Amino acid sequence: MANSQSLLSLGALLLLSLASLRFNSSVLENTSIETENKVYLTAFSLADDLIEEIKQKAFDAATVDFPTTDPSILTSPSGLGHGSWEIYPDYNDIDDFNGFSRTVSAPHAENYLVSCEVFYVSENDQNIKVMTQTFYKKVQVTVTSPYLKLPVKLSFTITHK
Repeated sequence: MANSQSLLSLGALLLLSLASLRFNSSVLENTSIETENKVYLTAFSLADDLIEEIKQKAFDAATVDFPTTDPSILTSPSGLGHGSWEIYPDYNDIDDFNGFSRTVSAPHAENYLVSCEVFYVSENDQNIKVMTQTFYKKVQVTVTSPYLKLPVKLSFTITHK
């Protein structure tokens, strides 16, 4: 009888150990998912913050002071980007952010790389990049981090009409 009680006790300890191991695995998995969600949420926030900052700027260097109805006077597609005299955060128009990048650290994860591309898009389809001046510019912000499995990309089309 003592042997059967010892065997039952051993079986109960085994079941308790397995339940405890499963519980600890679940807690660890939930913590990992929570941290990953925080990192992605921060990346989305950084991308959105930059887009909101860009939306406050003039459409083009040619429209800083006065609007225009002639797209040919806008910055050429090959000239998009900031001038050598322009230093962030004192950019005055949208396309100054073309080629912009900066590294940002947050309390729970560091070294987010926030980069931006600005280009002209077709008036009829804002998903088509064009190599001529139009009244439509697309801003695409990409955030990468060693803690992200995939980069976060947000885009916004800005119009001058």
